[in-house]
Amino acid sequence: MLFNSATFLFLFLPLTVAGYFLLRHSGHHSKARLFLLLACFVFYGWWEWRFVPLLAGSILFNYYVGLRLAAAPVRAPGGRYLLVIGIVANLALLGLFKYYDFFARNLDELGGLGLPLAHFVLPLGISFFTFTQIAFLVDAWQHKARDLDLVNYSLFVTFFPHLIAGPIVHHAELMPQFDAVETRRLNLDNVARGLFIFAIGLFKKVVVADTLAPWASEGFAATNLNFIEAWVAVLSYTFQIYFDFSGYCDMAIGASLIFNIRLPVNFLSPYRAGNIQEFWRRWHITLSRFLRDYLYIPLGGNRRSTARTYLNLIAVFVLGGFWHGAAWTFVIWGLLHGLALALHRAWHGAGFVLPRSLAWLLLFVFLNVTWVFFRAPGLTVALDILEGLVGANGVVLPALVQEPLSFLSPLGIEFGTYWFERIEWRSARFAFLFLPLCLAVVLALPNSIELTNRFRLTWRHGLVTALLVSLALAHLQKDTPFLYYQF
Repeated sequence: MLFNSATFLFLFLPLTVAGYFLLRHSGHHSKARLFLLLACFVFYGWWEWRFVPLLAGSILFNYYVGLRLAAAPVRAPGGRYLLVIGIVANLALLGLFKYYDFFARNLDELGGLGLPLAHFVLPLGISFFTFTQIAFLVDAWQHKARDLDLVNYSLFVTFFPHLIAGPIVHHAELMPQFDAVETRRLNLDNVARGLFIFAIGLFKKVVVADTLAPWASEGFAATNLNFIEAWVAVLSYTFQIYFDFSGYCDMAIGASLIFNIRLPVNFLSPYRAGNIQEFWRRWHITLSRFLRDYLYIPLGGNRRSTARTYLNLIAVFVLGGFWHGAAWTFVIWGLLHGLALALHRAWHGAGFVLPRSLAWLLLFVFLNVTWVFFRAPGLTVALDILEGLVGANGVVLPALVQEPLSFLSPLGIEFGTYWFERIEWRSARFAFLFLPLCLAVVLALPNSIELTNRFRLTWRHGLVTALLVSLALAHLQKDTPFLYYQF
């Protein structure tokens, strides 16, 4: 079920909130948690009910392993072996659905093994609930997991706001909240604040990201793009994924807050970052935390030699790229980010400093270039887009400026129309206004968290919430999945 669907907005969310708090107010706290758990499974199974047993089986397996780990002596050898078994089992499940065809195809190309392709349908959220439960197992092994109630654990994994696309939460951040006294009654301030940030997220997704989506889709499907066409395609995706993922994070926080549950911040104006390290402290914050705590530090982090630190950074981000998708383009994307982090560390360690504006510009160009690999369906398309970005396929200016700029023609500059002008009602003027407007919004306006922190239960904020929801509903023509659903 999608947050931006009529089913969720007008049926699932109101009924779930009403049922949950009616049971809470009646003193049936255990029944309320069971009701919410059932609702979470309904939310998950709405898309494909056959994956519900898979999710339930994963929860029961990890809960049992977590109990055994928590009961074993701290870091005992037997516990270590059980932890390895638990992690391997989780990764094997993820690998089977997400990576089997990738490895089968590549092994066949290398050695002609002829392994059959399975063409598995990827269960929604499997990357997220796998990482969430791996973190729980490690914490249980370290005796950091204390609330081991099965219903609370199941809610921790399946709580619908974060189930499909994060954030990747720790048990200590979420499980205790389901039993906390302050979560037992409907809190009007939390409801209003939650609806406010949810409305911001819905607007971002439906009005902004979905407006950019056709440009990104058509651009990455086209060939031989000229300079402006390539940059419109890439910038469209750069802002589409920003507003799409940011919108999801806002809606997750908002929906949770209605239940008096607070999720960790997962997105914090990453395009304002002045370097690649700062970017990863702002983009998908909980994934960065997971990679740091459960991969980078166990590999040695920065406690070894300088060369080993660089290798650790690169390895972590190659694996992080591969986590996003089973394709070489994701591996390249992760490798480029790992190399950039290593280079930044070396540059910073040598005492070099760039002016903030220049550092920001270099980072923004780098992000656009690397998003090409993240979005492109294959290396051929990615390289074709990159050629367009550097003008290898020519520079074509819009026909509307041909008369005043005709003196540029001897320099090889052409004038004409673009592929993106043929998409529905969009025009070149609209593209040249909308994309810079997106950049101005992400750089200059307060982000959702800043706005929510300023929220007050007043008619002005209520009017803004109603206006955002109305604009979003006016654009709610079809249910479009969030980009991070596919990861």
